[in-house]
Amino acid sequence: MSARKDELAAGLAEVRRRVGAACLAAGRDVNEITLIAVTKTFPASDIRLLAELGVTDIAENRDQEAAPKVAESSDLPLTWHFVGRLQTNKVRSVVAYADVVHSVDRSRLITALSAAAVRADRTLRCLIQVSLDVPPGEPSGGPADDVASERGWRGGALFPEVPGLAEAVAGAEGLELGGVMAVAPLGADPAPGFARLAEMAAAVRAAHPGATIISAGMSGDLEQAIASGATHVRVGTALLGGRQAIVR
Repeated sequence: MSARKDELAAGLAEVRRRVGAACLAAGRDVNEITLIAVTKTFPASDIRLLAELGVTDIAENRDQEAAPKVAESSDLPLTWHFVGRLQTNKVRSVVAYADVVHSVDRSRLITALSAAAVRADRTLRCLIQVSLDVPPGEPSGGPADDVASERGWRGGALFPEVPGLAEAVAGAEGLELGGVMAVAPLGADPAPGFARLAEMAAAVRAAHPGATIISAGMSGDLEQAIASGATHVRVGTALLGGRQAIVR
């Protein structure tokens, strides 16, 4: 086993230990949790090693980086997740390889994804990204972009917008509503936000029983996410180490 594979195996063992402990504490079955490796800034060779170790759900957040990695890994049985904010001009490229898009947050994007999926003759699973940054009582239009940036807000649809977006995805040709996704607010206890996400997930699931995915939790807060019902955790640093420049 190579030194890098040893490093990844150790990281994977520790992440799996944490997931197992979190499930035990929450009274959940560890088999309910899908581990998604977030491989941004890491080379395609790491993806190949992760696949050898049994990790086959891979996430990227930038199309410019993801597309060549997908090409280099085309012989592997992987499920590709796109987790970054998606601009409409990148939709056609992303739809060509992504199996799941986690960051659906506006109607215009839904329209673009549907058209691209139909054109590519693919069915794309979509998750509605829910903002956990906007405090209760924030105007329904959301914060101005400059204020959002200053406060470190992470993006996503406001809570009142989510049911309508979910309905739009469910009714769009070429798309399948998978559930919801969120990122915990910066510098805050993630537990209250994840609890609110669980409530929204239940509301979406009541209207769309097949939308069972709750994508929440990363390296620093996967335990709190699992306690609130997360089904998919997106782990980068804890699994692969500190971010690095891509080496091909």
